[in-house]
Amino acid sequence: MAKDQKQRRPRAATPKGFRDYFGADVVARNTMLAKIAEVYHRYGFDPLETSAVEMVEALGKFLPDVDRPNEGVFAWQEDDADWLALRYDLTAPLARVAAQYRGDLPSPYRRYAMGPVWRNEKPGPGRFRQFYQCDADTVGSASVAADAEICMMLADALEAVGIERGDYVIRVNNRKVLNGVLEVAGLLDPADPERFSVERGIVLRAIDKLDRLGEDGVRALLGEGRMDESGDFTKGAGLTRLQSDAVMGYIRARALIGTATSDHLARNGSISEGVQNGATCIFLREIVGLSQIGRQGVAELEEIAEQLESQGYGPDRIVIDPSVVRGLGYYTGPVYEAELTFEITDEKGRPRQFGSVAGGGRYDDLVKRFTGQAVPATGISIGVDRLLAALEAKGRGAADAHGPVVVTVMDRDRMADYQALAAELRAEGIRAEVYLGNPKNFGNQLKYADKRQSPVAIIQGSDEAAREVVQIKDLILGAKIAETATHEEWKDQPAQVEVPRADMVATVRRMLGK
Repeated sequence: MAKDQKQRRPRAATPKGFRDYFGADVVARNTMLAKIAEVYHRYGFDPLETSAVEMVEALGKFLPDVDRPNEGVFAWQEDDADWLALRYDLTAPLARVAAQYRGDLPSPYRRYAMGPVWRNEKPGPGRFRQFYQCDADTVGSASVAADAEICMMLADALEAVGIERGDYVIRVNNRKVLNGVLEVAGLLDPADPERFSVERGIVLRAIDKLDRLGEDGVRALLGEGRMDESGDFTKGAGLTRLQSDAVMGYIRARALIGTATSDHLARNGSISEGVQNGATCIFLREIVGLSQIGRQGVAELEEIAEQLESQGYGPDRIVIDPSVVRGLGYYTGPVYEAELTFEITDEKGRPRQFGSVAGGGRYDDLVKRFTGQAVPATGISIGVDRLLAALEAKGRGAADAHGPVVVTVMDRDRMADYQALAAELRAEGIRAEVYLGNPKNFGNQLKYADKRQSPVAIIQGSDEAAREVVQIKDLILGAKIAETATHEEWKDQPAQVEVPRADMVATVRRMLGK
């Protein structure tokens, strides 16, 4: 008789492209999101939570670098009926909500949402299949005042979480300006908007990768295509040389405008929002030529710049910048991107700027897919993990993520007394727990407290209980003394004190306050 094969144990491993978040990471994220939510709330935005699962048809065809509606998402078919998918972002669900509840929601409807999204893409260093986003959108307002408000609110949110003025800039452009450039290049036919749509999508995504690929890489994507270092080939837009030259001329606008504003700065010692954005808009008017949609886009940028200047948001925070594209196909007007400008060191020790942490824009046609009627909308999405990494790089993450006060166990039969000590601390708002492992080895209890990053340990044996006192050990001070202190300093700064039971809470609070 054949021997039964031994059952294979499951492999304890995180799926590729996913990761686990532990205590300190979750606390830091929640702390940051609470500060952002406070800013959004002040601006009049309400929170919204949507299902993690959407019907594929609700997500539409607006996923980047895909040809099929359900490519790029985690999707499955439900009993030969609807195709369902994990949400790709937080914008498509909002469009569905705005259409589904349009009779109940106020118009304009301001909402913010925070949560995980999932993308079925090739994972790589720093590129995950699940990550957090934090969005804010206004649905139902066609005024570019809504776009200006979103940009101002984003600036306030970045500063609220600890990104100082001067360490970030929010760059604003308009897809109508880009469409004007595409019309000049022969890639946009006002009489047939769907013509050349595939080529336009490839061109827009290529421009959006300028900082990563450089001009040569972008030009390759405008032509036949480009092969990356791994050997993967990305098909290009197939433009002629003349068409590519028209697009590349627009790409170089940022450098030309930067030179002009630097010259002004050298001559005058300062530069105002009006001067910088005015010079940019003059240049853009020339480059879009007679394109009606292009000139409309420039006019909208001028109006946004005027509103920003009137509210005191200068070029040190928000600036008109033609290099901003945003790769998603659903943007129809102003687009914006928040870039952190301070330097960090990459894995090879080379200095580089941190880069983008947020992006968004106007998407007036997204809700229309559900209703058949135009519903203007605009919004911003913050990459939560990237912003957290930026705060950590600046040394401005959440406050030290200390663990709970640990009540050690000296006598097994006095567990109720130890639970009472912990309950007394919790009642006063102090995080505390009783050690629930094997209490036989007291050293292991302190090792546990150290692994929990506990700031304080409470010790009470039967002798202390009889005298109605407790020993309170300052674990942080004890660690510092053990590393650096002399014998005399050790005596002057005892890391463990005995206090009356009635003084336990006050003493612990004083230690935590240090």
